[in-house]
Amino acid sequence: MTEKVSFEDKLKQLDQIVTALEQGDRPLETALADFKTGVTLAKDLQKTLAEAEKTLAQVMADDGSMSDLELTNND
Repeated sequence: MTEKVSFEDKLKQLDQIVTALEQGDRPLETALADFKTGVTLAKDLQKTLAEAEKTLAQVMADDGSMSDLELTNND
């Protein structure tokens, strides 16, 4: 069974990759593999954030259905 990696763990992994790449002391092949992994992680994190944004932009209606959040100006 594959355990799902949390958003925070992916973000930490991406941060570690960026830090390692910034140091510049990695062999080219390793740096390219890390860069590729970093791009994949960044895309996955962006997708997760977009999905979370969609979810937060909706509110739960009384009957349990989802409806778009409508902001009103009460001035």
